[in-house]
Amino acid sequence: MMAAAPIRRADDRGPEALRPLEIIPGAVPNAEGSALIRLGRTHVLCAATVEEKVPRWMFGKGRGWVTAEYSMLPRATPERTPREATQGKQGGRTVEIQRLIGRSLRAVVDLDALGERQVILDCDVLQADAGTRCAAITGGYVALALACRRLQSEKRIKRDPLRAAVAAVSVGVVRGVPLLDLDYAEDAAADVDCNVVMTGGHEFVEIQGTAERAPFTPATLDELLVLASTGLDQLFAAQQAALHQP
Repeated sequence: MMAAAPIRRADDRGPEALRPLEIIPGAVPNAEGSALIRLGRTHVLCAATVEEKVPRWMFGKGRGWVTAEYSMLPRATPERTPREATQGKQGGRTVEIQRLIGRSLRAVVDLDALGERQVILDCDVLQADAGTRCAAITGGYVALALACRRLQSEKRIKRDPLRAAVAAVSVGVVRGVPLLDLDYAEDAAADVDCNVVMTGGHEFVEIQGTAERAPFTPATLDELLVLASTGLDQLFAAQQAALHQP
């Protein structure tokens, strides 16, 4: 795929580069597990809470549950975004994103090994510059892993319920050029926008791809998935580095 014009990206990064990445474990001391993920100017605080109960529809089954709640702080964006609580309900985008986060994390959890308890991941966007759902999944995994580690250390579960790591990244086509990890300016100008969720075993959990302008070909999708895979490998490495910090 040939570019119509050179693409100059923020931070002078190349088309195949992530934004500057940092994952800080233990960012919320009161939570059973937590992490602050900074991906460029997108910052998401993820906190895991363990409850010794499950939703009513799961009572007595001996299995656990993992779910997520997502929100964006009012000044995470250049202009203030009203709190959804003042409007009396969550918006459709919020519901969609938190369901995606929950699905993505459950995909790598052995719910039987978790026992009859629930882990709730609160993912709060402190600063938004696109890719917040992907950052929430990536940071949410670290928070979940730390919570599971705590459950094991306290002998509340017999084995680690996590079967693999999971992370997510955005890819897209901007002015004919495939790009990894789009920021807001790139996302707004994208011809194709795609979010890719994958396990550490290189298995797909979810692919959300949209033609923002013209339809795209299978060859373009293949190219984007390969690009996403290179970025995800870096995210998996950052997750493991965060989990091995003292």
